[in-house]
Amino acid sequence: MFLNAHWKPLLTEKIKQGVYNGSNHLYNIDFKSININVITGSLALRDVTLTPDTLVFDSLKKQSLAPAHTFKVKLKKLQITRVGILTAYFKKKVVISQIKLDKPSINMVFNKVPKKLDTAEVKKSLYEQISKTFKSIHINTIKIVDADFDYINNSGLKKTKNAIKHLDITVKDFLLDSLSGKDTSRFYYTKNISFQLAGYKSITKDKMYSMRIDTISGSAAEKKIMIKGFKLIPLYPELTFTRKYKTQKDRYNLAFDEVEFNGVDFIGLNTEQKLYARSLKIGSAKVEVFMSRESPPPPGFDKGKNYPHMALKRLNIQTIIDTLKLKNIDLKYSEYNPSSKKIGSVNFKSLTGNILNVTNDSLRLATNNHAVANLNTLLMGSGKFNVKIDFNLTDKNGAFAYSGSLGKFDMKQLNSLSKNLGLIEIETGNIQHIDFKANGNLRMASGSMNMLYTNLKVKLLSDNIDGEGTNKKGLLSFLANTILVKNDNPKKGEIARTAIMTNNRINSASFFNLMWKTVFVGIKDIVGVGIIPEKNPVKQQKVIAKKVREQKRIDRKATRQAKQEKN
Repeated sequence: MFLNAHWKPLLTEKIKQGVYNGSNHLYNIDFKSININVITGSLALRDVTLTPDTLVFDSLKKQSLAPAHTFKVKLKKLQITRVGILTAYFKKKVVISQIKLDKPSINMVFNKVPKKLDTAEVKKSLYEQISKTFKSIHINTIKIVDADFDYINNSGLKKTKNAIKHLDITVKDFLLDSLSGKDTSRFYYTKNISFQLAGYKSITKDKMYSMRIDTISGSAAEKKIMIKGFKLIPLYPELTFTRKYKTQKDRYNLAFDEVEFNGVDFIGLNTEQKLYARSLKIGSAKVEVFMSRESPPPPGFDKGKNYPHMALKRLNIQTIIDTLKLKNIDLKYSEYNPSSKKIGSVNFKSLTGNILNVTNDSLRLATNNHAVANLNTLLMGSGKFNVKIDFNLTDKNGAFAYSGSLGKFDMKQLNSLSKNLGLIEIETGNIQHIDFKANGNLRMASGSMNMLYTNLKVKLLSDNIDGEGTNKKGLLSFLANTILVKNDNPKKGEIARTAIMTNNRINSASFFNLMWKTVFVGIKDIVGVGIIPEKNPVKQQKVIAKKVREQKRIDRKATRQAKQEKN
């Protein structure tokens, strides 16, 4: 009782004075009460608040001495257990088993602050600031349990805030003495700082998606951040979702089993908001994108700004990822065409590969301004498809180059796309090999293609072509195969046909839309007729019918001329 009565006011004053002086007068700590148990070596502070002084921060900022982050903390109880009180009092060495902050509310604010350069003034180290009071401070474990965490970014033109609940943070083996500040195996005087967020759920601000994460965890010692079980789930079915908007809006359905950052520079992330990682692994994952042509494109909006390398430029965090590794990702793109009132889909199974040099960092770009993707996948789950994309990360016009190849493939597997969007059914057709290469930018792409295939036959599915009805439809399918469609490449006794492909991008078309449409131009040129779906499939089939009639007239004229010459 005597020690409690004697030490309570002494410790209260020492704690408040230590926080105030140790933070260059930036922080004040306050608490309602302090309880000490000398026998067990426990200490508890109740109704604790840690508050930064904004006037002091502004003064430090002008002197280029302000920290990048400030904190405001509130909690009901701060528990310190197994403190060597007598050792601290007589030997000036603090040894603590654990400090626990239970269910705190933490506001962490990032401010872009200038750094002081070329100064003769040497700032006192943290140890030098406490050395007159203690020789060392050693804490085995610091735990923050079930915290409500708000991260506020004040560095931009507009303040942004991200809120996280149920966050756990663990600090292992904190040591502050005359040598620990130079110990390269320690991260801010600790052997490790780790965190975990479990069971995160929220509804997006637009009330259109549910977002779920099983766990987010990280470790400074392992230089790793791991995200498991991330899902972005639309709250409405495909057409219901898109019809809630007046203009075209992509609908995403995402499920990532794992996303893992390795080799993370946590110090750079903390002090400069700069993300450097040796690698980023993504997969297994499922990505589904749906878009309806029923609504008009957003006025004035150009999807070119969302090219991967153009979007990378707009990231508000400086980023360097040496290697982005993709593994076992299933992609599916679906589109609703109001002309056919059908949904067509194309999918890529088990997408795997690497993307090198993913960065928007100006220093890195000065030495290497290209990101290169080497990817392989299975088109419609069967055709071995490889593609290489070279992104120019500094070109203002979004320049890129791509090349690829497709192995043996049964073209009937494209019917889910061609029947529903183009009203054309592929009855038979076998691809032996396709290879292509092209260069593109924000406005267009052009290149060349080789395509070897056999036994291609198609069927027109529209019930009303030129008003002739279903009977004419069957005849037109026959004539299209006889007159327009080139059934094989190469034909017997001929050399293989090649194609020069050029395609201009409209504002509502995406990066991948430009790539595929350009490839389709080459396919249509080699095949001889537009079997790949256009925006209006009924109009496309009328064009085919017109081509058939024109070709028939040409053939009849050639026959008459041949007879006249013979006579």
